[in-house]
This record gives sequence, structure tokens and C-alpha cells, in this order.
Amino acid sequence: MRRRADPGDASVCAIVPARGGSRGVPRKNLRPVGGEPLVVRAVRTLRAVDGIDHVVVTTDDAEIAYASRSAGARTVDRPQQIAGDTASSESAVAHALDHLESIGRLPDVVVFAQATSPFVDPARVAEAVALVRDGDHDVAFSVVRTHAHLWRHGEHGPEGVNHDMHRRQRRQDMEPQFQETGAFYVMRTEGFRRHGHRFFGRVAMVEVDQADALEIDTEQDLRLAEELLQHRRAVGSDPSASPVAAHVVVTAFDGVHTDGRVALDAHGRETALVHRADGEGVERLLRSDRPVVVLTDGPDAVAARRAQALGAVHLEGTPDKLTALRTWAREHDVALQDIAYLGHDVTDVEVLAAVGWPVAPADAHPACRVAARHVLRRPGGQGAVRELADRVLAAKDSSVTDTTQEGPDHG
Repeated sequence: MRRRADPGDASVCAIVPARGGSRGVPRKNLRPVGGEPLVVRAVRTLRAVDGIDHVVVTTDDAEIAYASRSAGARTVDRPQQIAGDTASSESAVAHALDHLESIGRLPDVVVFAQATSPFVDPARVAEAVALVRDGDHDVAFSVVRTHAHLWRHGEHGPEGVNHDMHRRQRRQDMEPQFQETGAFYVMRTEGFRRHGHRFFGRVAMVEVDQADALEIDTEQDLRLAEELLQHRRAVGSDPSASPVAAHVVVTAFDGVHTDGRVALDAHGRETALVHRADGEGVERLLRSDRPVVVLTDGPDAVAARRAQALGAVHLEGTPDKLTALRTWAREHDVALQDIAYLGHDVTDVEVLAAVGWPVAPADAHPACRVAARHVLRRPGGQGAVRELADRVLAAKDSSVTDTTQEGPDHG
């Protein structure tokens, strides 16, 4: 009789194969949905799954590897011979497991997940992990319920696959069938390595919502994903639009309060357009006793005047932004983990990595979107600051802490 494993005994690793090439959608794994690359969405989703200890991305592409590491994953260099169009995902997972074994990190359970499924529910992955980890099943995979009438070409013309074409059934009278989504597969590592395939032994299906089953294979799928995401954010069901429980809000200026453009008058003086809603957002934060700081690379007269008009602090990033912010935080007894930073360009990445709540506008530099935990719907200069203010104010319980952080950091 098979011993029922203690869930606490099994180590679990998620592996995401992410090639640099793609026929249908060029650079597919780096294409953004909701402002962040697909591979980054996958890493963040898997890191949020209860029961997964580590996330590994196996790739042949340096940019994908950088984005994955920035999102918190380990990476494995995928050999070119198993990175082409004809290479199987199993070969990539097997190679990654060989690498993990070589460094003494071979897991008991492996989660094979696809970056091209942007709406995976962490709770469903956790359910699949539990089914395998507790010893009752060897494989668990995602499916979606379908009542579709399927057809095929027969010897005498079209014929029904799952129904009698001469006796039409109503959908509600048909026995439900289940379609594999391809989003995730949870497998016992030993069984996968022995069989070389994702299905073996005792198999379980984990049903996911139809709305979560979209797979990105075409440009049209990408457009549909963006539309679905905007709808989810509008109705408050998108986790990336969750509240930001920060005590202090710090923002860059160019590309955040502005769209990055400046106008010059006849005397060479610079002027910039700002969004009224952003000013209202700053005022609401200040009224809630949350300090607001505008952080620039160095002296910036336009930013200083705007900060003064709003009642915010203007902080000159000399010699660099992070050093200046650390000094200000120490002087004001503020932990970096309690700061939300809204950054737009590469000069903001270091600060984003240091604070507890890194945020980027929708049009931020790709490196910022990778480093940010929250990517806003609004671009810089068009309400991004107000959107962040609304999220901060939505976090009613100021004692909320993020369990992914290691603790306060005063620099």
C-alpha cells in the first residue's frame, strides 16, 4: 500500500519553458499584457501559489532570462538543440530538472506551466499541487468544461464525434466533456523523468473557469487578452489592480507627472503639461497623512515648482536617486518597505527594486515594468499618479503587510 505523503515533506518547483523565438507571435513570451511581459505575469502568478517553493524559467534568450530574474525566478540556460520550433516542452522541463539535480535542488513535484496563459488562477494551481503532493495522484492538469458539439470529416461526409447527428441534444442534456487548457500540469518528478511525458499513473483534472482559459497563440489572442484584462480591472477582479498598502508615496517627475515632453518658449524656458487628476490624487494622499515626495535625478526647476504647488516634497537625487531616497527615509524614520515608488525610466529601476511597493505607469520603460509589482492602467502624464493614489487609499488597513518581503529596511 502506498504511504500517504506528508504535504510538508514534498518540495515543489514550477518550471516555465520560454523560448525566444515564436512563429505565430514574434517574441511572444515578452509581449505585454496589462503592461508586463507574459513571462513576468507567469512568474508572479506562480510565486503567489501556495505550495510552490521555487520558480524556474528555462530559456535560450537573454532578455527573457533578465525579465524572469527581475520578477523573482531562477533561470536555466536552454540549449539551442531543444529550443527550436520542433522541440517538445517535455525536453525543456527534463533538461531543467537535470540541472536542478546537478545543484542538489531536484524537487519531488514539478509544476510545468505555460507563460502564454495570462489568466491562471493561483488557487487552481494550488489545488493541483495538493492533489499530487498528498500522494493521491501522480499528475493533475488544467481543463475547462465544454458542451460543444464536435464534428469530423467521415467517409460519407461530416459526422458527430461526441453526439449522434440524427438525435440532437440540448447542451444541458449532454454529458460534459473537458478540454485541456495547456496552462499547467503538476507531476511527480520521478514519474515524469521515468516516462518522459506529462501524463502517467493516476491522473486528475482540475477544472478552471472558461474566462481563465485563454491561450496566446495569435496577435488576435493578445488583443483579446488586453480587452479581458481591462474589463477585469474595471470590475475590480484583476489582482494586479489590488490596493497598495504604502505609508509614503514617492514618484519620479518626467514620464510620471508628465508624458515626458517639454515645451520651450522664445527665451528657452521649459514648460511641461501636467494632469489635473494627478494633482487631485496628491492632495488626497496628503489629506490622509501620507507624505508625497517627487524624486528627480538632480536639480529640476519645473519639478520643484510643481511639488511646491502641490504641497509635496521635492528631493534631488544627488548623487543618485536611491542614495537620496535612503537618506531622506532614514532622516524621517521611514522604512523603504513602506514606500510606494512610481518610476518610469531605467534610472528608476534601482529604486523600484529597493522599495516595498514598486509601481510603473502603463507606458514605462520595459525594465521598469519588469521591476514593478504593480503596472498601472494609466500612462505617465495622463492620470497615473491619481490611479496610484486611489490604490493606496483603497488599502484601508494601514497595518497590511506583504508576506513576500523580508522585513523593514531603513537603508
